[in-house]
Amino acid sequence: MGEGNSITQRLDLRVAAGLAVALGLTYAGVLSSLVRQWSSDDNYSHGFFVLPLAAYFAWERRDALATAVRRPSSLGLLVILGSLLVYTAGLLGAELFLTRVSMIGVIAGTVLFVWGWTHVRILLFPILFLLLMVPLPSIIFNQMAFPLQLVASQAGEAVITTAGIPVLREGNVLQLPSQTLEVAEACSGIRSLVSLLMLAIVLGYFTERRTGARVLIAVAAVPIAIIANAARVAGTGLAAEWVSPAAAEGFFHTFSGWLMFVVAFAGLLLVQRLVSGVRARKAAPSLAGAA
Repeated sequence: MGEGNSITQRLDLRVAAGLAVALGLTYAGVLSSLVRQWSSDDNYSHGFFVLPLAAYFAWERRDALATAVRRPSSLGLLVILGSLLVYTAGLLGAELFLTRVSMIGVIAGTVLFVWGWTHVRILLFPILFLLLMVPLPSIIFNQMAFPLQLVASQAGEAVITTAGIPVLREGNVLQLPSQTLEVAEACSGIRSLVSLLMLAIVLGYFTERRTGARVLIAVAAVPIAIIANAARVAGTGLAAEWVSPAAAEGFFHTFSGWLMFVVAFAGLLLVQRLVSGVRARKAAPSLAGAA
């Protein structure tokens, strides 16, 4: 029995390796364009971490995969064909998002076609996690970025005014006594939002077993990132008036971005601790009653 399982596992590894090679050859252009965008676009530089993390999440499930019953489903072939149609549509329409998402669809369909629904269920989280490496379409990105710019500029205006500094806001532009600050797309906070969301998902995965708690931690990343970016905009305006206009640009501006991201991650850790504390308090009466 043990020898049979060993043979099956070796066969599965060979099949997986063959499929990985076929996938790499088919999507070589897509993968290279992804790497180029991760390298050149700071909004998606976290993409370099998604693939190794997804691979680790899949490897972590190796025991469950080894004991799972193989029931290949022909529906997987339909998923593969549908994903390849999406890939073709993306190529014809020069839409990178479609070609990239289709790759994840092909992976899911292949698992379903070769191994079955049980394996898809086991690997569902690693497969869905891969979506984080795919940059959003420009139209969706812009629809998200501009409202975030307005939120950050409005919050910055409120804080700066409260500090006693006169400020005139016109959209995403703050007119201060010493200079004009524009909350540009790069300062919308979407970069930290996407990165913090990925960290929140990873944090929840390693610290919580309950799906609800993991979702709560991931959702908390959104307001935390928005508040942190608004604080950065306000801090930049205050520093420009109280210290020097140079504090609103160059090294100081970049450093404030890193600093606020660290603060945002600390806020995320605090949320995780609170969630764990609530779980511990709920478990305490049960343990007392059992005693």
